[in-house]
Amino acid sequence: MALLSPRLRAQIVKELLSVLRDPKSRAVLTIPPLFQLLIFSFAATLELKHVDIAVYNRDAGRWGYELTARVGAAGFVRAVRPVHSANQIRDVIDRREAIAALVIPEDFSRDIAARRPARVQVILDGRRANAAQILLGYLNAIVTGLDAESSLDTGHVAVRHGFNPNLIYRWFIVPSLGGVLVMFVTLLVTALSIARERELGTFDQLLVSPCTPAEIIVAKIVPALLIGTLLGLFMAAAGVFGFGVPFTGSFPLLFASLLLFIVSIVGIGLMISSICATQQQAILGTFAVGVPAVLVSGFATPVENMPEVLQWLAEAIPLKHYLIILQGSFLKALPPAEVFAHAWPMAVIAVATLSTATLFVRGKLQ
Repeated sequence: MALLSPRLRAQIVKELLSVLRDPKSRAVLTIPPLFQLLIFSFAATLELKHVDIAVYNRDAGRWGYELTARVGAAGFVRAVRPVHSANQIRDVIDRREAIAALVIPEDFSRDIAARRPARVQVILDGRRANAAQILLGYLNAIVTGLDAESSLDTGHVAVRHGFNPNLIYRWFIVPSLGGVLVMFVTLLVTALSIARERELGTFDQLLVSPCTPAEIIVAKIVPALLIGTLLGLFMAAAGVFGFGVPFTGSFPLLFASLLLFIVSIVGIGLMISSICATQQQAILGTFAVGVPAVLVSGFATPVENMPEVLQWLAEAIPLKHYLIILQGSFLKALPPAEVFAHAWPMAVIAVATLSTATLFVRGKLQ
């Protein structure tokens, strides 16, 4: 089969036109990715800002007031609410007027002056567990800084964050969104391809056309490859020029990884499309496959924290490997050896998914 045979070119043009001429398809491919880029980039963040903290300062000395002042001056604190009893603490947290309460004991300044360990108590709102744990880390940093300044005869640790010195969460979320959105759009384009033919009644025309099954499969792959590649490049450009995320890696290696990632996803989309009778089923199948893939990929939670079974499953998810390459290319200047270490699993997955999809589609065409 010639790669650019007239039959193959005609099939590719037909597939592209069926996607681009349909107003609904154009809307699905353009509007959701743009909205998700903007919404997730600003809303999906683990940074904590504008929180209220209750402070029960039982210490009449200098360091109790100093700690209270530092908490109030912290950039993530909107207001400090003074309380004067344990019952007030419970009421403030119950009414969600504060996410946490800081209790400074009466011997706090005295312990610091005597060079004894000085302790404070932090009471967190367990209903907001994630935000409370992040806040606890912030408060620990404030107390540690106070301890380092007051206990001049003790050493302290200087913390420096590599690759993202200011811990700007958008530097992590925007590149990762490039992988997630490319996966969903690629899955959607390929999943709708055969399902659309069946729903519109043109699938029977494919069966009697002179095109071979291999040409039909290639024609279904090329539009998804083109659209996914354009979206991936747009997302990378939006990250660099729109959100100021530094790109420190190799663009040719990232581009090659993007193509490999899309090809591995195309096979999954074709399998979904071959078993779905309608476009609605194909859309549902896309989200049934895509959402668990995102959860296991390490996009939201570290893969290392998952059960061992899910860690093994993550190795078979192309998104997991592509996110490592994508994030490393932006922030870490990922060496070619590490890019290859995560590219070859995607190549194996691509061969497996395309081979399986070919068997599925051939079975429907014969």
